[in-house]
Amino acid sequence: MTLSLLDWRRRTAALYAAARSSADPEAGWRTWRDGRDELFADHPDSPLDAAARESFEGLPFLPYDPALRFEPALEAVEPARLEVPTAADGTVPLHRIGAVTLPGLGRLDVWWVALYGGGVFVPLRDETAGQGTYGGGRYLLDTVKGADLGSSGGRLVLDLNLAYHPSCAYDPRWSCPLAPEGNRIDAPVAAGEQLPPGGGWY
Repeated sequence: MTLSLLDWRRRTAALYAAARSSADPEAGWRTWRDGRDELFADHPDSPLDAAARESFEGLPFLPYDPALRFEPALEAVEPARLEVPTAADGTVPLHRIGAVTLPGLGRLDVWWVALYGGGVFVPLRDETAGQGTYGGGRYLLDTVKGADLGSSGGRLVLDLNLAYHPSCAYDPRWSCPLAPEGNRIDAPVAAGEQLPPGGGWY
C-alpha cells in the first residue's frame, strides 16, 4: 500500500458517496463514470500503463437502464467459506452472509471479506463474460475498496449499471478474486462496463 493507492481508494469512495447521495440514480451514475474515467486517465495507480493512457478516451459503458437498479432483501442462506487464491495478495477468505435475488436475472451470493476491517463483496459473472465483458466477471460491490451503494433495512442497493471490471482485467500486476459459482448467472446483463471496441484492452 502506498499513499498514491490510498488516494485512489479515497477518490473511489468519494465517487460512490456522490452516487449514493444523488436524488437521481442516473445522474449519480454519470458522476461516478466521469470520475472513474479521470482516475484511469490521470492517476498514478491507474490500471492502464502509460502507453494506454495516451490513447485512452474513456471506459465503454452501455446506456443507463433504470430497470437494472435493485434493492433486494438479503436472504438467509447456509453459511459457507471460500479461500480464494490471488496472484499477489495470497488467499482471500470469503464468508457467505446471504444471497439476493435479482428479478429476471438470477440469484447472487453476498460475501464478507474476512480480512482486517472486512467488507461486503458481490462479484458478477453473467452470460456476456468473455464476449462483451471481462471473462473473469465484474464487481457490483466491494466495500473494502469503497465500492458501496448503500443499504437500508436489510436491503442492499445493487445497480448493475455500475458493474465494473476489476483492475486485474487491465493489468496482471493487480490481483483480484473472481466470481465464484454462486455469483454466476446464465442471463446476459446488458449494462455496466464493457470491453473496449475490438474486444481487446487499450
